[in-house]
Amino acid sequence: MLAKPGAKPLLGMALALLMASPCFGEASDELSLAPARMIRIGSVDERFQSYNIEMVELTGGRFWKPYSSERFDPRPDRFEYRHPIDLGNPRLRKLAAALAPAYMRVSGSWANATYFADSSKAAAPAAGFDRVLSRQRWHDLVQFAEAAGAEIVTSFGVSPGTRDVDGTWSPDQARRLLAYTQSIGGRVAAAEFMNEPNVALGKAPPASDDVASYARDFRVFRAFVKASFPNLLILGPGTAGETPSASELLAASGPDAVDVISYHYYEALSERCGGANEPEQALSEARLKQTDQTLAFYRSLRDRFAQGKPIWVTETAQAACGGDRWAATFPDTFRYLDQLGRLAAGGVQVVMHNTLAASDYGMLDETTFQPRPDFWGALLWRRLMGRIVLDAGMPAQPKLHVYAHCQRGTRGGVSLLIINLDRAPHALSLPSASERYTLHAGSPPDQPVLLNGMPLILGPENNLPTIKAEPAGAGALTFAPSTITFLTMPEAANPACK
Repeated sequence: MLAKPGAKPLLGMALALLMASPCFGEASDELSLAPARMIRIGSVDERFQSYNIEMVELTGGRFWKPYSSERFDPRPDRFEYRHPIDLGNPRLRKLAAALAPAYMRVSGSWANATYFADSSKAAAPAAGFDRVLSRQRWHDLVQFAEAAGAEIVTSFGVSPGTRDVDGTWSPDQARRLLAYTQSIGGRVAAAEFMNEPNVALGKAPPASDDVASYARDFRVFRAFVKASFPNLLILGPGTAGETPSASELLAASGPDAVDVISYHYYEALSERCGGANEPEQALSEARLKQTDQTLAFYRSLRDRFAQGKPIWVTETAQAACGGDRWAATFPDTFRYLDQLGRLAAGGVQVVMHNTLAASDYGMLDETTFQPRPDFWGALLWRRLMGRIVLDAGMPAQPKLHVYAHCQRGTRGGVSLLIINLDRAPHALSLPSASERYTLHAGSPPDQPVLLNGMPLILGPENNLPTIKAEPAGAGALTFAPSTITFLTMPEAANPACK
């Protein structure tokens, strides 16, 4: 059961099932894999693994209150003021660059009512807006993206301040932001019209009160982009969850209206928004499969309204509204990497983790920028899993998930991701030797994550630790309870991995 405010910390209680030490006992029935014969089933974008920086992180403002806040209780106020993120911080830049290349989406619900100022600084937002994005802050963001090897993705304001006298959306604010970006040598690669048109939060309402008005505004947006910034990819609908409105918005927006089908996915609402997520259920087979179900919904929309267009998940994390109490812990890395494996196999081109460094679902701590467990999982994926997706050739196994890609940067090589969610060991048989990278929880569980038994800790000057494999021979390999393992086989000679 999810811990309530004031209760004993959740770690060490309900999550004990995923904190077992990696002792090697008797494995379950052995299964065989044949990396050399795994067939290609698709490919992903080079920037497949990407992340979000919330617009409110640029402007400063009230965002989801971290659970570490003193006397956290979401009932009186689920938000807490946070100062603008320090985009010049050396640690933040170095860790973001370690995940390059990536897309960096700067959006979120707060973006819907953000005013882009013409001056370097602005004391107050214009009428019809809630907050100000200064030129200086956006300039800092463009420089950060360049240093981090990231392409910028965004969305635009849709609040009353963006409306003409008849209530129609005006592209003036979007034009100013995009033109300024170009003037300083930057680039916005893609954009959604707005953030989550099916969700309203605070004073940032949906773009319109009905589907017809939304479609009218979206057509204005699309015509503006195609005429003035034709290289900008239009993403949409950018809706959250499996909702009938997603179909209605796409249908009303016109045929072939988007360049990319985009959606947001969270498997739960956090405690801040009234959720009562149980971690043992969050990592159950039924809950993890919801990723596939939601993808199937949006794939069907793609096939109806935008045939052949790519699919991007532009926002996802453990739970909406900042994440649950365990979002910053190692158990969430099981969910995160399993989701990447499923979405890649399902044909999704890009997945944007929310967030890089804000609230409890950030990959980095928002105060210190120290890596959380999800960051280490992301780093290993980035270094080992290539763009070509393979069929692992193994029937689905409860609590044992296997995903296969061509090995990054190695001709003919194959990389496997093996996730053991079970409290028992499992074994797989491989025909040749491999290199092994196993992640498991430290003890006690709030200690650094271990890679092959060694703690993953930043070194002097924020240098990443050495990511060193252990050799693994041919034959049966045992995977300890509650562990995540990457295996690389550079000599697999798979013809699909050219």
